[in-house]
Amino acid sequence: MKFDLNLFRPKLLDTLPGYDRQQLAKDIGAGITVGIVALPLAMAFAIASGLKPESGLFTAIIAGFLISALGGSRVQIGGPAGAFIVIVFGILEHYGLANLILATAMSGVLLFLMGLFRLGTLVRFIPVSVVIGFTNGIAVLIMLSQIKDFLGLKVPAMPADFFGILNTLGQHLHTAELPSVLVALGSLSLLIGWMRLGRRLENTRYKSIGAVPGSIIALLFATLACAGLSLPVETIGSKFGGIPAQLPTLQWPEFSWGSARFLFMPTLTLTLLGAIESLLCARIADGLIDDRHNPNQELMAQGVANFVTPFFGGMPATGTIARTMTNIKSGASSPIAGMVHALTLLFIVLVAAPLASYVPLSALAAILLFVAWNMGKWREFMHLRQYRLPYRLTLLAVFFLTVVIDLTVAVQVGLVAACLTFIYRISSLSRSEAVSRLDHPSLAGQERTVQAWRLYGALFFGAVKLIEEIEDKLGTPVLVIDLKNVIYLDSSGADALMNLIHTCHKRQVQLIVCGLMHQPMDIAQRTGLLDHLEGKLEADLATGIARALSLGASLAR
Repeated sequence: MKFDLNLFRPKLLDTLPGYDRQQLAKDIGAGITVGIVALPLAMAFAIASGLKPESGLFTAIIAGFLISALGGSRVQIGGPAGAFIVIVFGILEHYGLANLILATAMSGVLLFLMGLFRLGTLVRFIPVSVVIGFTNGIAVLIMLSQIKDFLGLKVPAMPADFFGILNTLGQHLHTAELPSVLVALGSLSLLIGWMRLGRRLENTRYKSIGAVPGSIIALLFATLACAGLSLPVETIGSKFGGIPAQLPTLQWPEFSWGSARFLFMPTLTLTLLGAIESLLCARIADGLIDDRHNPNQELMAQGVANFVTPFFGGMPATGTIARTMTNIKSGASSPIAGMVHALTLLFIVLVAAPLASYVPLSALAAILLFVAWNMGKWREFMHLRQYRLPYRLTLLAVFFLTVVIDLTVAVQVGLVAACLTFIYRISSLSRSEAVSRLDHPSLAGQERTVQAWRLYGALFFGAVKLIEEIEDKLGTPVLVIDLKNVIYLDSSGADALMNLIHTCHKRQVQLIVCGLMHQPMDIAQRTGLLDHLEGKLEADLATGIARALSLGASLAR
């Protein structure tokens, strides 16, 4: 990996040449549309995470602008995301707001370093089973966390753990309020109905009607209904005192740097979630606009955004699939659309912030339930039978641990399971086979004199058993090992070959190694194995067998 300061090149610079008024008009229109879509989601994600609604708005404004301006994608929209709700709530519950700010800033540093050291492509290697497992688990937890506001339950404080949530909800079900339930059900029904209407109108001349975000329609309906009918439901104003109609200021909280070591795993979880979400979103966007994002630049932009935003009252941010899709469908062609989306939200905050006080929390809960349901990939559970056992176990384990135990634990177990699965699969591709007289007729009648083996695949720490099995079967004066089809050798594989050399020496067996290719040859040189193979190397198997037969004949005399 190369450390190169010239790697930092935002996609915005590549889109400006040839940029015209027509593109600008489309980007402005798309940005305004996405800004309106992001408004209820940003507030809902913040509230669900245990923060004030303005935290989500400030994140969408600051992080959204920075991610678009500095990112590696033309159309990706950054901001608060549902994937962070569970982990942010957990950090707040266990460590407090000051440490959430620290963890978010630390994740920003890690994200930037990942991009700077060109690790963006490695995120793609995280197995789909792990991603689906904790995505579905997060969706379940989001839906579970919204039952309180959906039903209007009088709960002083919600715990962060699964069983604690179930217990608390069960104890307070009797406090459910009918007006809140009716508003929530009405909002949810409107969201579902509006989505179906949009699909029907998609290929008609009325498609512009369906393009209006359903979340905005549901939010307006719920707010007007509550205000017009004077419904006794909890609102943003009654719980949080409204949203400040001003720009956020720098907040430097009091925290101990000694707590940073306790925040390592939460920080790592935020980093991995942010990287996975943003790069997956960027890849999906690439397929729709026929472009290719720069994953390393995207991670650096995400890093800058997550380092800056928490000190201005924000929360963790990443790429958001729903808002990015809206941006693309609205005709966006450059990062300017994402920057306009952030400026649109800023304008709304400065001009219309007092109106947010009337927004009912039950409507926001309904919107989040809808988002969480669409976020999950539930069909994957139905198709598990068609996959192999390691895939099924990994997906179900990550899902179960995410829901029941902890997202951090799920990420740890998921990554370990992914590594073990990968090692198992690669090792299963590596094999050995005895060279028979059918392949080399000269071996006929030499079974007691010469043994010849071919090795295939990767000779690494997960496949050294192949060498050990050959050691166990030593029974002839001469042993031939053909490594022509070994494409990879690591230090453990080299050590196993070294042990084989020593074993052959002890048992007075003549060892011949054939076909050592480029990468294995390089590792053999670095580890000192090549020095121990001096006089034992041959170019190919045919030459090696010929020499082995000659040695066998001389030993028989």
